[in-house]
Amino acid sequence: MKFTLSASARSDSGRSVARRLRRAGQVPGIVYGLKQPRCIQIEQETIARRLQQEAFHSSLIELSIDGDVYNVLLRETQVHPVHSQILHIDFQAVDADKPISASVPLHFASADSCPGVKLRHGIFSIVKAEVDIHCLPRDLPESIEVDASEMEIGKSLHLSDLPQIAGVTFDALQRSENPVLAAVHAPRKEEETEAKPADAAGGDESKPDETAEAPAKPAEKA
Repeated sequence: MKFTLSASARSDSGRSVARRLRRAGQVPGIVYGLKQPRCIQIEQETIARRLQQEAFHSSLIELSIDGDVYNVLLRETQVHPVHSQILHIDFQAVDADKPISASVPLHFASADSCPGVKLRHGIFSIVKAEVDIHCLPRDLPESIEVDASEMEIGKSLHLSDLPQIAGVTFDALQRSENPVLAAVHAPRKEEETEAKPADAAGGDESKPDETAEAPAKPAEKA
């Protein structure tokens, strides 16, 4: 999927300018990968809606800046830790004929209905929610679906288990790495902590009888 987005160029920069833009409902940003980086501003409401879409984070974006159109990828978003306001956004311009690196989300199909979970009440654990890939912009997938329907307790899904996608290579496999993506663990058993009943006849033999008569002390020598 390709998204479209409109922005306006800005010539001023700095913290005071950024604060003024945010108060006006704009998000300051920048586009790298051009001969000269371009400072931009985007409507806060518009970019906030886009960021709620998972595919927007890993798809090619057609960005129009005052009529100039660029193919870009979202690279970084800075968000206020308390108010969730978008503070700044970074894009990278890409060339259609040059490979790009991107992180793509994983969707684990049938994770809740696999034998290890449905029949044996195991716990499906996601180790990696996304993977790094290398491809041409036109081959960039929005997400990668992982078949977890055969997962049993004690089994793991590795990067090499993912389906092959035309034009896409996985960065870790190129480095001869094969990380775990997900696994099914056995359910946790609650340990019963019942108190050991005392012996009905003589009580607890491990403790001395405090009611028993103490032995007489030997007489002191004159």
